[in-house]
Amino acid sequence: MGLMANQEQRKLMVSVLYLVSVSTIQYSFGSQERHFKWEVAYTLWAPDCVEHSVMAINGQFPGPTIRARLGDIVVIQLTNKLPTEGVVIHWHGIRQFGTPWADGTASISQCAINPEETFVYRFKVDKAGTYFYHGHYGMQRSAGLYGSLIVDVAEGEKEPFHYDGELNLLFSDWWHKSVNEQEIGLSSKPMRWIGEPQSLLINGRGQYNCSLAAGYGNSSSTSPPECKFQGNKQCAPQVLHVLPRKTYRLRIASTTALSSLNLAIGNHKMVVVEADGNYVEPFAVPDLDIYSGESYSVLITTDQNPNENYWLSIGVRGREPKTSHALTIFNYLPISASKLPTSPPLITPEWNDYAHSKSFIKKLLALMGSPKPPTNYHRRIVLLNTQNKINGYTKWAINNVSLALPPTPYLGSIKHGLKHAFSQRKPPENFPNNYNLMKPPTNPNTTTGNGVYILSFGITIDVILQNANTLNENVSEIHPWHLHGHDFWVLGYGEGRFSQKDVKKFNLKNPPLRNTAVIFPYGWTALRFVADNPGVWAFHCHIEPHLHMGMGVVFAEGVRRVPKIPAEALACGLTAKWLMRGNHT
Repeated sequence: MGLMANQEQRKLMVSVLYLVSVSTIQYSFGSQERHFKWEVAYTLWAPDCVEHSVMAINGQFPGPTIRARLGDIVVIQLTNKLPTEGVVIHWHGIRQFGTPWADGTASISQCAINPEETFVYRFKVDKAGTYFYHGHYGMQRSAGLYGSLIVDVAEGEKEPFHYDGELNLLFSDWWHKSVNEQEIGLSSKPMRWIGEPQSLLINGRGQYNCSLAAGYGNSSSTSPPECKFQGNKQCAPQVLHVLPRKTYRLRIASTTALSSLNLAIGNHKMVVVEADGNYVEPFAVPDLDIYSGESYSVLITTDQNPNENYWLSIGVRGREPKTSHALTIFNYLPISASKLPTSPPLITPEWNDYAHSKSFIKKLLALMGSPKPPTNYHRRIVLLNTQNKINGYTKWAINNVSLALPPTPYLGSIKHGLKHAFSQRKPPENFPNNYNLMKPPTNPNTTTGNGVYILSFGITIDVILQNANTLNENVSEIHPWHLHGHDFWVLGYGEGRFSQKDVKKFNLKNPPLRNTAVIFPYGWTALRFVADNPGVWAFHCHIEPHLHMGMGVVFAEGVRRVPKIPAEALACGLTAKWLMRGNHT
């Protein structure tokens, strides 16, 4: 949306209306409020030992970890100190029941927060689990605007598994090319792709053009040299300290902009117990695939030789890897963390070994006693993911429509009947029967649009995500799709084009509840959710450049049931004019 020409007028309007709007917030009886005061600004940082501009919170990268208990109210007073651009933050996995304006999606749930403006996010955390937050304006997640968000069970309650300690891992990828330059390249003709990341980061730390595991019998002259940190704590690995004969919970989340990852810890099996804030039936794996937008909890038992340390490594999956593994030390105390493991890091499975990925993901089943999906659906929406062209510019499209968000947030424009704020044309709910998924599109041209899928409140929705060939022969990419405002049941996966006969394959007994699900190349993924959360919600590919190029849709449900929206969430576009006419009373 950029900066408004009448920015000073907007600031005045927001400050006047804030006192009116804040009184509409409802508080949960007996809950604890947890207050945070944040400033978002650029700072110089060396995430992989190469200094670069990073989007930081209170001068910290990654941003501060939020820790709360189930039922708490989280209050973040966010001030934008970026000199020339707006900002919002999305609380990934928090469903925002009753506070859809706090979802943190520019042009959907709120206006972008302009430079020197302050916006107060206030929301209830209604489910224990492992979550994170990140920027949701332009590609600011790629600039480093992210952090962890952990919700513990309520006071006096227990998890359905035991552990002695906890470790938190936030994975990301990193480029030396600025986000602004990446965005310009993606919007150029011909498109200039962002390329593979220069490094992978574990808790914001990685190493470029060197290796912690240099010298394991590999004498190749092309092997990266040993890393020399020389006191640089910004990129030195964060060692994971553990005690022998204990069980640890590893909370893992991926906020990568592009990369699908595989996690492994030398000689240790992982028992998966949580996925996207939902408990699953425990199962053991030697390694774990994690896609952008996903989170997991795994249990690790430190039952190996206590006189050794072990490598924790992450490597790229789903794309031909051109980025080195990220490594850190799994340190058995009391031995020194400087003692390198005797064995080299585990080798990540082949990048295109999708059978390995599918084997893992099909083991994910809801814990016994978890909510089951409705037996039947009321409405089915089939979403075909394709790569297309518009006047020579490369785009991603859904059912041949590339999403272009409007300047006025959908939540306010739908709530207040501003029908000229976005297209009133209904977006397509399927694609032609004769479309060949296995070949590049015969007609590669697409159109932009910003229409909304209006969902009747309370009904059950089935979404079929359908993958296809890109503009290049024999190429179909992995796409992790994230739904705001809801969890969904993952009913199944399949190859080729989805058809009615595939319904018999659906798992209605114990499908996992997730907020992010992947579609594999040339395949489909079936999801089911209930439209029971009044608001307007993004549903999109969580790969940052894919969303930037139009790979998303918007759902709206029960918007008339939304309580009064804080005025500062609406003070832009047509809603600003609506407010200035005095319609906020």
